[in-house]
Amino acid sequence: MPSSTDISERIVEAVLAKKLAPGARLGEQQLCDLFDAPRAVVREALTTLSVRGMVKASARRGWYLVELSLEEAQAAFDARLVIETGLIRCSKPPASKALQRLRTHLKRQREAVEGTDVGARSFLLGDFHVCLAECLGNSVLAATVRDLTARTMLIALRYQSEDEAAHSFSEHSAIVEALEAGDMALAEQRVFAHLSTWQLKLRVPADQTPDPLAELRLALTPLSAPR
Repeated sequence: MPSSTDISERIVEAVLAKKLAPGARLGEQQLCDLFDAPRAVVREALTTLSVRGMVKASARRGWYLVELSLEEAQAAFDARLVIETGLIRCSKPPASKALQRLRTHLKRQREAVEGTDVGARSFLLGDFHVCLAECLGNSVLAATVRDLTARTMLIALRYQSEDEAAHSFSEHSAIVEALEAGDMALAEQRVFAHLSTWQLKLRVPADQTPDPLAELRLALTPLSAPR
């Protein structure tokens, strides 16, 4: 019988692979039937995902994947930027075994980008960042990066274009090249550039860019035209 961790990680993998869309309902009974698991185990998995910010519970709808606003996506990408650049800044150049793992991951990415399996391609492009954190020796931050990547994938499902995959792969390759050269400062710069241009990569319409003053602006709108 699968554990609650097995179930929650399968759901995260499905999000990373773009197999579950934002707002998708996750029915407890359907998951019980699918995984042949008792309701208590399924509910524990969903509760864990709720704490990790990927699932919400509604009295009417039950459990469902979150639908990030652009403002929430901005916060998630900002968090990734701080964590991933900070991790490289505080790390030593990865050992040869870790570099070999990253090269293998890039090889799988290239094959997926050149292939037709959209799910595998999306999963590998997102999983690269988790792999990078693990190769730098920090499993705790790797888990955090995994959750944040899954959350940002939920906004990518709405806006990301298909041709952006090759661009992302190219940037991943450039990051690994800097690590192979032992140039951690350059690797940090490339990670920063890779993550800080997410709105351009996702082709977010200009009129949908998050407005930090939106709520206050609406509240202070005059009730009537001034005399």
